[in-house]
Amino acid sequence: MGKRRVMVAAEDVDLSAVKYEQEEIKAPHLTGLIFKLFVRIVEAPILGSFIVSAIKKQNKMTQLLRNTLIPEGPMFKPEFPPQELEAGVVVLDEDGKPEDRVEVALKCLPQYDPASCWNGNSIQSFRYWKIRDYAYAYRSKLATPSLVVEHIISVIDEFSNKKPPQPLLITFNPEDVRSQAAASTKRFEEGNPLSILDGIFVAIKDDIDCCPHPSKGGTTWMHEVRTVKKDAVCVSRLRSCGVIFIGKANMHELGMGTTGNNSNYGTTRNPHAPERYTGGSSSGPAALVASGLCSAALGTDGGGSVRIPSSLCGVVGLKTTYGRTDIGGSLCEDGTVEIIGPIASTVEDVMLVYSAILGTSLADRISLKPSPPSVPNLSLYDSLNTLGSLRLGKYTAWFNDVHSTDISDMCEDVLSLLSKTHGCEMVEIVVPELHEMSTAHLVSIGSEFLNGMNPYCEDGYGAKLSYDSRTSVALFRSFSASDYIAAQCLRRRIMYHHMEIFKKVDVIVTPTTGMTAPIIPPAALKDGETDMWVTGYLMRFVIAGNLLGLPAISVPVGYDKQGLPIGLQLIGRPWGESSILRLASAIEELCAKSKKRPVQYFDVLKS
Repeated sequence: MGKRRVMVAAEDVDLSAVKYEQEEIKAPHLTGLIFKLFVRIVEAPILGSFIVSAIKKQNKMTQLLRNTLIPEGPMFKPEFPPQELEAGVVVLDEDGKPEDRVEVALKCLPQYDPASCWNGNSIQSFRYWKIRDYAYAYRSKLATPSLVVEHIISVIDEFSNKKPPQPLLITFNPEDVRSQAAASTKRFEEGNPLSILDGIFVAIKDDIDCCPHPSKGGTTWMHEVRTVKKDAVCVSRLRSCGVIFIGKANMHELGMGTTGNNSNYGTTRNPHAPERYTGGSSSGPAALVASGLCSAALGTDGGGSVRIPSSLCGVVGLKTTYGRTDIGGSLCEDGTVEIIGPIASTVEDVMLVYSAILGTSLADRISLKPSPPSVPNLSLYDSLNTLGSLRLGKYTAWFNDVHSTDISDMCEDVLSLLSKTHGCEMVEIVVPELHEMSTAHLVSIGSEFLNGMNPYCEDGYGAKLSYDSRTSVALFRSFSASDYIAAQCLRRRIMYHHMEIFKKVDVIVTPTTGMTAPIIPPAALKDGETDMWVTGYLMRFVIAGNLLGLPAISVPVGYDKQGLPIGLQLIGRPWGESSILRLASAIEELCAKSKKRPVQYFDVLKS
């Protein structure tokens, strides 16, 4: 029996004595036949328990969860102190019509002339078409949704027939998409588009309900046991704005992975480097946006699953405050770490989609007491003054703990440029107990995942999961009720530390991921892989957003020496989406000239 550790109360932690410790995850990297054999062994009752226990001890999880006295009481879902409304924002009516919120958000965007971009007058380097570009093209009769949809269908067919398979969508019905496009085209012909989002093509991650498609969650069987009867709340809100849904996007099976590997349907490839992963678990949504096939997508984020692929694919991904969007109608609707969030090629497009989908459920409104939703007024001159007053917190030792200094150097350069251009103040901070935070998150998401999966596993569907999901299940089954309680006590501690940090700064800045897109091992395509070393680097900076429910956004800032995208993450106060959107917009503008065209990019609007 190891010596029992007694933690001091969170408010008594001496930050000056905190030393940053690099976290090394100790677990084997396995693919192919050896991986399959390993899964069989860890699923064996006695030997499996011994191996899982040894891995947990090696990674200091057992001592923390079972041999440590934590003085704080448990926090079973994020609890936030009351927050003041941010400066320079416009409040949105979450009980009003989604299309009305989108109209308000549209008026908050900076001045922009789509006509000059359409004619090629203002294009210095590669740029994505914005939602406003599509709307201009439709209104000016330069294109129609029905014309654009044919370009999209031809590309998706091309991807579906690749060998080995690398589908962007798991469920795709060309006739359904044509029908939606025809209805939108007719509305434009009659001069009655529903909103700026009318005729905009959006992909929905395969764990979010979108009629008439099944929600498979990247599995081969979920649709057999769970029927989709109506749209998820977020999808319904987008549909009322005239959005065209192109289908259910590929994903890492049940969201239980960070690479986007899917051995059931084929693994989506990174548009910037097809031999590399997109990141996960929202792999298809990020790849579809990055390749130009749709303006936006909805993903889910329980452990960086929106931000990681957005960073690796060079697009923008917003993780909202827990409870800001209603996650009803998704496979993760009962969790305490997940949200549904938008992925788009630009910050303004993320802002428009966010405005449509936001709205707290009645249950969360009672328990979380959210601040009113808002968007930053980017059209005002005093927006720059608001920007200059923001204080940015950086924990340098953590910030620099990356696989390649290309990442930290690029993020550092952008922050320096931001300070120089807009006067943002950089503040050195300390984020204590990072290992405790990642452990508490793993136990929380793992226990919640298992709680939802147990009925299916009891019916024999667990054996139909992919090998990497089965590895996760074996680990999650080793967590006890007391481990879960300990994790929730840690959640309260970590929340206290972060609320103290937010008394000094407005936003915490980090790289989004600790590495750029990893290479796909050919042996991993058929049966998947387990590589906790890669997972550790990909998840290094994203956990606070999920365990604590904080809003966070990944914005592309440049590329490493191999030409792979690098993302910068901005973590905001509870309900502080407007501040991080404002900051992300300024960063995007500073980095606009360095934008590179992905290897796999399709101009479906002007082809």
